[in-house]
Parts: sequence; C-alpha cells; structure tokens
Amino acid sequence: MKNIKYKFTGLLLAFSITLSSCDKDFEEINTDPINILSATPDKLLAPSLVSTLSTNMIRNRNFNNELMQVTVSISDGDATVFRYEFRRTWSDYTWNNWYVQLNNFKDVFTLASEPENLNTSYQGISLICQAWVYSLLTDTYGDVPYTTANQGKNGILEPVFDKQKDIYLDLFNKLEEANNLLSQGKQIVASSDPVYNGDVAAWRKFGNALYLRLLTKVSGKSEVSAPTIAKIKEIVEGNPSKYPLIDNNAGSAVIRWTGETGSGPYVNPYVNAIRVQDFRTPGLGKFFIEHLRDWNDPRINFSAYGTEGINSLGINPGSNSFAGVPSGYLVGEEVTKSAYFYSYEQLASNKAIGTRSLQQSPLTGIIMNYAELQFILAEAAAKGWISGSAENYYNKGIANAINYWVPMFPADVSSATFTEYVSNADINWDATLSLDGKMEQIHLQKYFALFLVDMQQWFEYRRTGHPVLPKGAGLRNNGVMPARMTYPVYVQSANPTNYKAAVASQGSDEIFTNVWWQKP
Repeated sequence: MKNIKYKFTGLLLAFSITLSSCDKDFEEINTDPINILSATPDKLLAPSLVSTLSTNMIRNRNFNNELMQVTVSISDGDATVFRYEFRRTWSDYTWNNWYVQLNNFKDVFTLASEPENLNTSYQGISLICQAWVYSLLTDTYGDVPYTTANQGKNGILEPVFDKQKDIYLDLFNKLEEANNLLSQGKQIVASSDPVYNGDVAAWRKFGNALYLRLLTKVSGKSEVSAPTIAKIKEIVEGNPSKYPLIDNNAGSAVIRWTGETGSGPYVNPYVNAIRVQDFRTPGLGKFFIEHLRDWNDPRINFSAYGTEGINSLGINPGSNSFAGVPSGYLVGEEVTKSAYFYSYEQLASNKAIGTRSLQQSPLTGIIMNYAELQFILAEAAAKGWISGSAENYYNKGIANAINYWVPMFPADVSSATFTEYVSNADINWDATLSLDGKMEQIHLQKYFALFLVDMQQWFEYRRTGHPVLPKGAGLRNNGVMPARMTYPVYVQSANPTNYKAAVASQGSDEIFTNVWWQKP
C-alpha cells in the first residue's frame, strides 16, 4: 500500500467513479488527521474512525433527525426529508464515504497480520469496525457489495451485491472472531485509539454489545430467529468472561471531541462542517422536544442541571417554552419555530458554555452507548429470550441515557432522584401491558437513548414500528416511513449487471422497497 489516496483510487475503480469528479470530495472527506507517514495499523485506525463517525454525524443531523422528528425544517421546497421525500443524490455521501473507510479498516487487518506488525488486537478492532460499517451500509441500502467489495486493485471493477441475510450471517462470524482475537489482550498504541485510548478489553465489550445489536436486528426473521435468539441468550446468560459486555456509561463507544472550535483531529465535526446559522435553523420536532418538556427531563432542565442557564442538550426553549414544530406539515401550512439547538457561536463567551452547544460538545461522537445495550436487553427480557428483569433493564436504560448527558443525574436506579423522576414523568414500567405496549414503552425511551447515534433511530423504527410517530397531512410516500435509501445513480452505469441482479432479487430501487430484515 503506497498511501491512502492510492487505496481510494482502487475503490473508485471498483465502482467506476471518475477521479475528476471525486478527487476534491476525497481530499475533504479523507484528510489524514494524524499525518500518516508510513502504513502501520496504529497510524491508520484513528483517521478511519474519525472519518466514519463524521459521516455518521452529518447524516444523523440532516437525514435521520428529519425523518424521526427530532428536527423539522421550515420549508415548502421540494424533496424535504421530513415529508418522506428526498432526492436520489442523498445516497452518494454515505455510500462513498463508508466504502472508503472500509478499505482502510481492512488494511488495518492486513497490516496487523504482517510479521513485522503482527497484532491480534488490531485485527480484532478491524473486524469490529468492518462489522459496524457494513451493518450501516446494508441497513441503509439493503443488498450491497460485500464479498468482492474494495477489490479494484485486484481487478474486480464490478462487485457483486450480496444478499442482506448473507451479509448479516458473515458479520456474526466477524464479531465472533473479533471476540476471540481480543481475548488475547495484545497491547496497542494508546494514541492510535480515540475511542478507548488503547483499552483492548473495552473494545471487546463493545464488539459483543454490537453483536447483540445486530442479532436483535434480524431476530424477527423466521429463517434465522431460532439460532439468533439462542445466541443472544448465550451472550447474556453464559460465562461472562466469554462474552464480556459494556457495563457502564464509561464503557460506551464514543470519540470524545476536544470541545475546541478551531481545527484539529478531534474537533467536533459539526464545528467546521455546518455553518453556525445553519446549525440553529431547523426547529425541534414536536414529538422530540415536547416529550422531554412534559417529563421535566433533566436533559433540558437549565435550573437544576444547567450551566449558566444552558441545558445539557444545548436547546434554546424559544419564545413558546419548548414547543416543537409538527412534522410532516402540509406545503403552505403556517408553522412556527420555537425551540432549537444553539450554535456554538451563540454560546462562545467561554469554552465551558460553548460546549453546551451540540456543535461544539465533546459528547456527540457516539458509536454505541450503554443505554442502548440496556434497552436491547429489556426487549429480550420482555420477549422471554433471557431471564433477566425487563423492568430493571428498562430503568437502567433510562437512567444511563440521562446520565450520559447529565453526569449529576444518578445512574443508580434505586436512587430517590431517579424514582422521583420516572414517577413524576409517568414513565414507570407497566408489567400489565401487552407485548406491543411494552415494546412502545421500551422503544420510546430507546429513541431518546439513540439521540445522535448515526441512523439507529430510523433503523429501529423500521424494524419495530416503535415509537409510534404522529403522521402529518403533508407526508409523501403514502405516509409510510422510507424503508431505505436508493442506490447511488452512478452505480446503474458503473456496475449495470450486478445492479440489475440486486434489483431483481431485492425489489425495485425505490425508498418504499423493504430490505430483507423488514420483510415478513
């Protein structure tokens, strides 16, 4: 491997993208934040993690959040995401960037397998990262290139689209292998790891938590449900030393940004990717903000838990005290923006206040958090897959979702503060509900735990139908949540044979075509 740009050129060949159209995008997206001088695993890992997470954060903000009613743009224009209508060009950004970084993560494994760099921990981390990114790809598009992807330098210029089922089954194999490799505890360079600062055991716990996320995603498919549910039970109830899991918020997989506003490898990507006036432009969705308001949630409380009058989520309540914009409103309908996210420039008096803006916050770089794991376990317990208490997992999910953003709020579910909060908010676990009612309880709280976590809110809604979202009269796509992004348009001409085969297998290349794990 000569350098990163050589590898990216190979990727471009694999998808027959012209260099003239993509060189500039590559330079912007894949700029090396730690000045790689030679190709070793420790030099390649950090920039690949940062670039992937930056891509996820951008699409979380302008795609996931608009679909899932976190934000609502004030717009009567065409192709507005919150009305379930968007142009096909939306597909290019994530497709291109994720495949670039997959190439780099695969190189981490290759380099860590060479005799002079042999390191089983880098190999295991590489496999976790590959599973993470491939799951994002297939959950977003459905069938995608997998077994022959990133093989342009080997002469494979038109990769086959693998079926989503086959991709998932192989991702499980990757995560099994990663768990075994990381169990050896081989030391890595701390500075190469912006997620866990070289803590290999923490990577192993995250890998197994990710494993549970992916197993849960496909657990409803009859052809794989039995072994999937059995594996969930084995991971959760078997020997904890075999499949260790994240056990507190400190173990969440997060890149903690510096909280600065200039340039640097670990500055919050929102600082430079989104103009300050654009960051505060969308109104907050009625569904999102008014639940928090009605619960008197600590995350938006600026008296007991705020800093100089700014709450932990950096939300300006607006003139109407945390009122939100109804999503899916009709074109021409008059709506009023009230609550919105502060831009860092509005809070720039000092760093402590500035970091209350999500644009500058160190806390937005979430890959997977502990609260999500607790809600995965709550669902498994409620469905009888594991023997633990669904109520306990549910409560721990709520407490830790709040504690992540509000460290003063106790993560201990037996504390008087937590008990008072859930009681006053009327969100206590209700064991008398039907299974569907329990899923609504769990997934409403999981929705808030997944705040800023790439497009997991969208994925989970498509999988479960929860939480139930209000439907505005202006929705397109027959009022049905889009099931996928379409493939990038250029793929039709760059890889026509395999594109047509994918469409014939999966269904029409439209946003309403369900991916495999969504189909009955």
